[in-house]
Amino acid sequence: MTRHGLPCQPKGQIMDHTATNTDRITAAEIYLGVDDLKSELPFFLRQLGFRLDEIFPADDPAVAVVSGHGLRLRLDRDAPQGKARLQVRCDDPAGFAQGAQTLTSPSGHCIDIVDANPALTTPQTQHSFMVRHLRDSDSWVIGRAGMRYRDLIPGRLGGSIIASHIRIPDGGPVPDMVHYHTVGFQLIFCYRGWVRLVYEDQGPPFVLEAGCCVIQPPQIRHRVLEASENVEVLEIGVPAEHITTIDHDMTLPTPSLNPERQWQGTRFVHHRERDAVWAPWRMPGWDSRDTGIGTATQGIAGVHVARPNGQAQDWSSHDTDILFTFVKEGSMTLEVAGEDPYQLVAGDAFVLPPFLKTIYRDASPDCELIETALQADFKTEVGKG
Repeated sequence: MTRHGLPCQPKGQIMDHTATNTDRITAAEIYLGVDDLKSELPFFLRQLGFRLDEIFPADDPAVAVVSGHGLRLRLDRDAPQGKARLQVRCDDPAGFAQGAQTLTSPSGHCIDIVDANPALTTPQTQHSFMVRHLRDSDSWVIGRAGMRYRDLIPGRLGGSIIASHIRIPDGGPVPDMVHYHTVGFQLIFCYRGWVRLVYEDQGPPFVLEAGCCVIQPPQIRHRVLEASENVEVLEIGVPAEHITTIDHDMTLPTPSLNPERQWQGTRFVHHRERDAVWAPWRMPGWDSRDTGIGTATQGIAGVHVARPNGQAQDWSSHDTDILFTFVKEGSMTLEVAGEDPYQLVAGDAFVLPPFLKTIYRDASPDCELIETALQADFKTEVGKG
């Protein structure tokens, strides 16, 4: 079966790509059916800035190949006439095509004009109290690079935050690529095992051990290189939906070392548990270690690891926008005003909306909590339960 002289794969048949010698491919093109090249070519060459690479036959051109902006198009008079939709990313969309948001080619193909660098927007938080038990999560979704993801905040507070419990079951090299995230805040906390990482301007690869964490500033290039068997990490990102972009040009590690560099006002942080200093926490009956993330993000987010100190505990509430807690070790009872107590164990998580009165009771001696707050500086009111 052929189309335009090219063999087509029969419907339902799966091609064995392992048998294809891909290094023999020199170019790839997208077919666009056109009515008339004489009207179509000026549109793509003059209005959109493509260049002409091929055109034939000479006496009555029916096919023209144009390229530009990372795209190669085959404008073909004999191709199917279904209308295509292309997207053109512009640094200044308002100054292109007199501010038009959509252009239409003479043959009816739609070209959307979008901002190449849109502002990152975080939806307004839809505050909600929720508890997520590990025992209730029997589905792990396979995500990027073969990693297993478990959603810790269903609904994601209206899209303002995502928190994922991630597993990599098989140890060894990870099939990752140099990439970055267009994100406001992102935390990686190693929960079990270890993972070897490398970051732009941060020196050679290093091992992120259990109990340690990093923050990935917006658009810092990085790569996951290797992991222990059954490694587990906690990943938190703001906003919930953000773009991951592969950087095909950068090689890590970079030759430069610049640990104080800032990305949109945020410094890279590698917090090591062995270097932690414990001090009284914001709530009585608990101590915590500050990861330094509040300072590195200029107050955008703060991350503490807390443990009970044996002293009396009390009711409390907070006034920050988002307060997410993951039970790292041990067990505890979460009491919420007007509700039955929640028995929590390692792997459970909860979100406390502002001004909700709670108390953390009956914490086991080995209990540890990972608390992430957005913003970092907020007030805790103690008592008045």
